[in-house]
Amino acid sequence: MAGRSGHAGSGSTGPGDGGDAPRRDTRGIVQGPGLLARVDFRRRLPAGPLRRWIEHYWLIDWDLEQPYVARVVPHPCVNLVLERRGPADAVPATGLVSGVGTGVFSTELKSVGRVVGAQFRPGGFRPFLPAPRSLAQFTGKRLALDEAFGPAGAVLPDRVLEPEREGERVAALDAFLLSLRPAADPAAEQAMALAHRVRTDRSVLRVEHLAAAAGLSMRSLQRLFAAYVGVTPKWTILRYRVHEAMERATGPGTDWARLAAELGYSDQSHLIREFTAAVGVSPAAYARAAAAEPRPPASPGPADPRSGDHAPEPGHPRPGAGGQDRLP
Repeated sequence: MAGRSGHAGSGSTGPGDGGDAPRRDTRGIVQGPGLLARVDFRRRLPAGPLRRWIEHYWLIDWDLEQPYVARVVPHPCVNLVLERRGPADAVPATGLVSGVGTGVFSTELKSVGRVVGAQFRPGGFRPFLPAPRSLAQFTGKRLALDEAFGPAGAVLPDRVLEPEREGERVAALDAFLLSLRPAADPAAEQAMALAHRVRTDRSVLRVEHLAAAAGLSMRSLQRLFAAYVGVTPKWTILRYRVHEAMERATGPGTDWARLAAELGYSDQSHLIREFTAAVGVSPAAYARAAAAEPRPPASPGPADPRSGDHAPEPGHPRPGAGGQDRLP
């Protein structure tokens, strides 16, 4: 039900703040409203003890008459992705850990399927690893579940994807992640806090400013981000600015010069260059395409973020559906 999708409203809560609802924007999703008009996409919060490291779970079910290509400009974070692409009695459930993607991610959706994912906060994944590893090793890569978590990861896809009740899927993922016994890590907390500041504070425009605010040398900041986020502070700053521009490129009437100034670009051409490099099309072309996309049905109101099940509202039809395996 697109009416319960995270497609409008405020941005994310702070790292580990125990917020009572997942974010409801489409940052990073290319032509987000068009995708959500076709998919049954929901976000759910993890169990309370996990929220310091995990921003949200995302759940998708689809039943497509025509194939659909979904695209995402990835966030600077790791995702745990469990999926079944096809009928439950015909195809196996699979899973992987997706490191930070540096380019636009595309996937073709067809027939029926189901995905359950966990989006870790930037800097929040490393405490779940059996042994410390630099997150830079994961950037641009996909890891098998047993490579990331050991033998326990092999049975995870079936345990999470098999239940029909949404609450049971969420509970199964909670149980697995809690079983990994993530431990408090001051460096992870610092990385998460700095990445969150970049995401939410538009005055953070240069890496040296972030380093000074954190009381770190430039080199120490670079090492922290490599080890715990997987990408550089500069890349993180640029990516979040592009996400904001995508979110606000809502139609052909967008004032690009004003938007460039608000996001801290030196001028409109600077915004156009960075946006085009990250998304693959110019801002104006993106806005025109967004205006032509179908819209999801009007939302009946936010879902209970920890409700046990997900069912259609009376009179609120299920969209024609399609899902994406690394939605933000």
